[in-house]
Amino acid sequence: MTTSTAPSRGTAPDARSLTRNRAFGLLWLGEGVSVVGNATTSTLLPLLAVTQLDAGPGWMGLIAAATWLPWLVIGLPAGAWVDRLPARRVMIIANLVSAAAFGSLPVAFALEVLTLSHIVVVGLVGGACTVFFRTAYQVFLPEVVPADQLESANSRLFGTESAANVAGPGLGGLLAQWLTAAAGIALDAVTFLWSAVCLWRIRLPRPAKAPDGPAEPLLARIREGVDLVRRDRYIPWLVGIGGMSNFGLTGYGALLVLFLVRDLHLTEAGVGAVLAVAGGGGVVGAVVAPYLSRGLGSGRASTALLLLCGPAALLVGAGLPGWGATITAVGSFLTGMFVVAGNVIRNAWRLRYVPAGLRGRVMTVMQVVNFGTMPVAGVVAGWLGGVIGVRETILVMAAVHCLACWSVLLSPLARLRELPPGELGS
Repeated sequence: MTTSTAPSRGTAPDARSLTRNRAFGLLWLGEGVSVVGNATTSTLLPLLAVTQLDAGPGWMGLIAAATWLPWLVIGLPAGAWVDRLPARRVMIIANLVSAAAFGSLPVAFALEVLTLSHIVVVGLVGGACTVFFRTAYQVFLPEVVPADQLESANSRLFGTESAANVAGPGLGGLLAQWLTAAAGIALDAVTFLWSAVCLWRIRLPRPAKAPDGPAEPLLARIREGVDLVRRDRYIPWLVGIGGMSNFGLTGYGALLVLFLVRDLHLTEAGVGAVLAVAGGGGVVGAVVAPYLSRGLGSGRASTALLLLCGPAALLVGAGLPGWGATITAVGSFLTGMFVVAGNVIRNAWRLRYVPAGLRGRVMTVMQVVNFGTMPVAGVVAGWLGGVIGVRETILVMAAVHCLACWSVLLSPLARLRELPPGELGS
């Protein structure tokens, strides 16, 4: 069974061209502004903990873990719920709750009552909102973009996110140095509100219809998604590779700001600059991904990018004070480029491969594993950083990521020129 290229339900007639697709334009605009805020906060939050509250490796690991823990706790039921709910409404509510949570940080700082525990709680709330938003996002995007435009749409969205990861960390570092990290976090709260307004303005000619008939029990819907993923020939490999890769990436990412400040002696602005370089790699990766997919084939391109992005991460922990920090920056750039390019190709394929009525459940089954390893990685990295040192922990976690990526050679995906056509479960 070949994948249909007809426009998804709810797609406007002129949506075959992304430039004329008003719904996609609003989605892209809202996300573009929001990810700048998120990228800014990704620098400001650890800087706030390290520079204002003197957090050590243990607290940094907990803060990183809190962001991803909701995927383990509510990921599977969220997918089953989202398949029965209006995706756009779920995304709007998630944005509003996130705005309130992150907005509480600068208020608490101004009142001199901010604590590390407060930051962890905000990470948990923001992470829970991300679970619902990202799950609904995977359901909503095919409603506004035709199937044969998904790779281009994903390239634009990932490219925008990567561009934000260039501007955001640099902006965050400057805000922390000129004002305070807490004041900069207020920007993220405003960007969540902006995203909610853009989503609210989207109007589809024929809104996607909710599933007919009585809802199956929650556990039955969850089981259906798990069974489909488990029985598929290809997706379990991507789930396993992604889960272990994210364990390594999150583990060294949890300690990266601490490493840059205390080991490489960078200022807040310098930290932002190094993190911005990683975003620059992501921009390049998003731009070249469609060309690599067409030139090499989506399967070969995906495999090559996994093989390349593993060793690149080892450079991150090899940086030295002074100009030696360039080594860390180069490693971050290459890792960002290869990871994002691979994600663009594989995400576009998954949206075509998974049937519309199962996307929420199947995507969350995958994401529960892919993201569920991240809170564990944060805790392990925090503990390991206190035992063997921050630099050593970063190198160990980068090696885990490298081995995960290279395991693609053991999978059936390594022999494919193109990622498989058809649909999951067909």
